[in-house]
Amino acid sequence: MYTEERVLKAMRNVIDPDLKKDLVTLNMVRNIKFEGKKIIFDLVLTTPACPLKDALRNDSLAALRAEFGDDVEVEINMESKVSTQRKETEAKLKGVKNIIAVASGKGGVGKSTVSANLAIALAKKGAKVGLLDADIYGPSVPLMFGLEGVVPRGKEVDGKTKIIPVEKYGVKMLSIGFFVEQKQALLWRGSMATNAMNQLLNDADWGELDYFVIDLPPGTGDIHLTMVQAVPVTGVVIVTTPQEVALADARKAFSMFKNKDISVPVLGVVENMSWFTPAELPENKYYIFGKGGGERIAKEFGHVLLGQIPLVQSIQESGNKGEPVALHEDTPEGKAFLQLAENMAQQVAIRNANLQPTKVVQVDTSGASACSV
Repeated sequence: MYTEERVLKAMRNVIDPDLKKDLVTLNMVRNIKFEGKKIIFDLVLTTPACPLKDALRNDSLAALRAEFGDDVEVEINMESKVSTQRKETEAKLKGVKNIIAVASGKGGVGKSTVSANLAIALAKKGAKVGLLDADIYGPSVPLMFGLEGVVPRGKEVDGKTKIIPVEKYGVKMLSIGFFVEQKQALLWRGSMATNAMNQLLNDADWGELDYFVIDLPPGTGDIHLTMVQAVPVTGVVIVTTPQEVALADARKAFSMFKNKDISVPVLGVVENMSWFTPAELPENKYYIFGKGGGERIAKEFGHVLLGQIPLVQSIQESGNKGEPVALHEDTPEGKAFLQLAENMAQQVAIRNANLQPTKVVQVDTSGASACSV
């Protein structure tokens, strides 16, 4: 006889490999019902970008067949509810579940390319995504999304004028590049840059987002401190290339976010420009900048390698045309970014299940800061 109790009994044998608990305990099995000899229920994942989706489905079917017999009919509706540690009552960025900073120790490693493609890949997986171009002095989002000359509009929200993020490819985005001439140099002191950062963060109507990606400038400076003082960052993605000079600077980024006065969780490492693959020889890999640097530094700091992105001409060309390669999931480079999105979302879910909520950082920036790295 089919009963809800027997279904739950069977599903308690299915363990989420990341969260190390059974699906019933995790409240992932919902809305159980029966139609004749068919068992129907929802399996609610922690992210629409879950890389374990097929494995969890197969394990669930196996558990139910073990309980009810091989001829049991099962219909599993795969749903998702992105996990978060943020409270609904939080005033800043209300409705934003996870704030993901993308950082690098040095410029030129492709951090903005990774940020843009990561945001698009998450959106293609079904998540609600926002992207903030926080590289105040070198904004690139307008170019990479083909939005040069676009100016965001404003609207009244609770008596205040809010900036409405521009939306394209399923991603809501803002950049200082939307508000200045493309060729205009920003001759701003640090306080002016941090004020601009705060406005883009807090004076915009971002709405409900599963993932809010913040593309930071290279290095460890004012904008980084402004961010961690302004909002509770769920986690940081560190971008590097395999070469030793990039790894040396990536260590500084690790050091900043692991500093006891900041203490923002690192989700993992992205190795960009991992190898060169010529278009005419798609199976060949040439390790121009060295091999395995991203994996080494991830292990050094006790984190995972989230992804390796090849150095191919199409990534640069697509960004220049305003059509990032993550839009083309049938290409090797598009698949690489989709895999990156799945791995990053997986680490966010693990972080939310095992760590306490990140707190807004209180930093003493007078004199020689305690945040020296």
